[in-house]
Amino acid sequence: MTNAPSPAPPFGRALCAMVTPFTESGALDLDGARRLAAHLVAEGCDGLVLSGTTGESPTTTDTEKSELVRAVRSAVGDRVPLVAGVGTADTRHTVELALAAEKAGADGVLVVSPYYSRPPQDALEAHFREVADASGLPVLLYDIPGRTGTRIEPETLIRLAGHPRIVGVKDCSYDLLGTQKVLSRTELAYYAGCDEQILALYAVGAAGYVSTVANVVPRRLRAVLDAFDAGDTGGAALLQRRAMGLIESMMASGLPGTVTAKALLAALDLPAGPVRAPLRPADRETTDGLLAAYSACVAG
Repeated sequence: MTNAPSPAPPFGRALCAMVTPFTESGALDLDGARRLAAHLVAEGCDGLVLSGTTGESPTTTDTEKSELVRAVRSAVGDRVPLVAGVGTADTRHTVELALAAEKAGADGVLVVSPYYSRPPQDALEAHFREVADASGLPVLLYDIPGRTGTRIEPETLIRLAGHPRIVGVKDCSYDLLGTQKVLSRTELAYYAGCDEQILALYAVGAAGYVSTVANVVPRRLRAVLDAFDAGDTGGAALLQRRAMGLIESMMASGLPGTVTAKALLAALDLPAGPVRAPLRPADRETTDGLLAAYSACVAG
C-alpha cells in the first residue's frame, strides 16, 4: 500500500543545499559547480539550493551569486528547479539579490530571517512581504533561529502563507509542534532543513528536504522518501537510521556542515575546493572519521 501523494511540491522533494566550489586559490570554480550540480542531479536530487548556508553565502559576492546560478543552469538545464539564496541582514540588499537571481535564471529564492538586528515579528513579516513583492519568483522562507537569532513564529508564517508568492519553508526551527500547527493551517510546502528530521517531518506532511548531507549521499537520502511513498514505512525508518552516523558526523561534530561536506567531497574526488575564511578546513583526523562514517552509510 502506498501513502497518499501530497500536492506536487514547488521545488521538488529531494533538494541538495549545494556547496559552492572554489579553486585552490579561493576563486569561484564555475566549472566545478557545473560538474558537481550535474553529478547531484544524476544521483537523484530533483532540486538544488545555491548560495545557502552550506553554499557559504556570507562570503560570496553578489556577482558570484549570479554567476553561480547561470553556471549551474547551463549544466542542468530545466531538469530541476534552482533555488537561489538571497537572504541578508538588509531588506534593500535582499530585494536586489532576489531581482538578480530572477535575471540569472533561478526558479525560486530562499530568504532567511535578517540576522543580527533581530527584528520583531511585525518587522520580520514586512521584510518577507517586501522581498516577495519585488520579483516574480516564488519564495522559500528559511527559519533557522539558531543562526539568525530570530524565530519566524508559527502565527507569522500562517499570515505570510496568504501571500501568493510565499510558497514554502525550509524548517530548521526544531519545533515539531509549531511546524505541525503551520502545516495544519496552511498550504505551505515544508522542507526539512535538518537531516536528522527528514523522515519525521515527511511523515507529518512535509514536502521533502533541503539537505547538506545530500552533497555526498544523494541517493541514500532520496531512498528514505521513496520508501515512505511506497508504503514501506519500516524500510524508510531503517534507511533514516542507517544515515544517522554520517548525519551526526557531518552536522553535529562541532564543525559547520560546509566544512565537513567539502572535506568529504574532496576525499571522494568531487568538486569542492577550500572553504573561505573565517571557516577553516577539516583536519586529517576529522576527514578520516568522516570517511569512516560515509563508508558505513553507503555499505548499510
